[in-house]
Amino acid sequence: MQEQEYKIENIKSFELADIFDCGQCFRWNKQEDGSYTGIFRKNVINVQKQKNTIIFKGICDGEIKEIVEDYFDLKRNYEEIKNKLSQIDENVKTSIEYGQGIRILNQDLWEMIISYIISANNNIPRIKGIIERLSKKYGTKINWNNEEYYLFPAPNQLKDVTVEDFRKLGLGFRDIRLFETTHIVLNNEIDLSKLHLLDTTSARAELLNLSGVGPKVADCILLFSTLKRFDIFPIDVWVRRVMNDLYIKNPDENKVSKKLINDIAFEKFGNLAGIAQQYLFYWKREN
Repeated sequence: MQEQEYKIENIKSFELADIFDCGQCFRWNKQEDGSYTGIFRKNVINVQKQKNTIIFKGICDGEIKEIVEDYFDLKRNYEEIKNKLSQIDENVKTSIEYGQGIRILNQDLWEMIISYIISANNNIPRIKGIIERLSKKYGTKINWNNEEYYLFPAPNQLKDVTVEDFRKLGLGFRDIRLFETTHIVLNNEIDLSKLHLLDTTSARAELLNLSGVGPKVADCILLFSTLKRFDIFPIDVWVRRVMNDLYIKNPDENKVSKKLINDIAFEKFGNLAGIAQQYLFYWKREN
């Protein structure tokens, strides 16, 4: 693969830290010059922002322009989405102003399934470390700029991996879940290629059949993968906290039910609930 470069001028709603540090992805790392380098699908790309220019440079499995337009969701009008959500109330408007450069990435479905199983009861540095070890051990190596990068392993690259092998990567209780989900997919008990044809409720139900996938993990997969559903609202400790602080105001946030949070979210945000969640989550966690 040859190195390619693509530049975009004056694009709105595109800030590197907002995109890569808002909790949606695990294989992008900040470089000393402030740029970010990431590994996704069969690509290794560095993204840099210089004033009003975004520079994408790397080695790609295809045409870099098409790859970044798809992955970074560049054809979606985020200004329109932000304007619509900002009219809901001042809190949402404030959260959008804070994370105004967020874009929801179109990430590989299989990678998101495994990554979010790993994310259960885990923190981001540890999640990133496990995913890196998994990729280095079982993924395909790519060399670029005198450095080695490892693609996320496909299901068939994990077919002979035992529960004990997974455990050695530091997975803890998640080892059996990765093993079981890998074999559910390898045995075609769930056809990942057909999930995009289903409505959100049906796709979610299918994902819940995977080992280690509960409601919150399923919602994250639906939102952050190529399934790209905005009509869901993943709820973690930060989302529970921000929704309680802003709208519910229960003295004990742990007593707030997910059903109540969901009901309020869909009443307020409708079919943009998923992206509203990202603005609120990022704002609350960073502040």
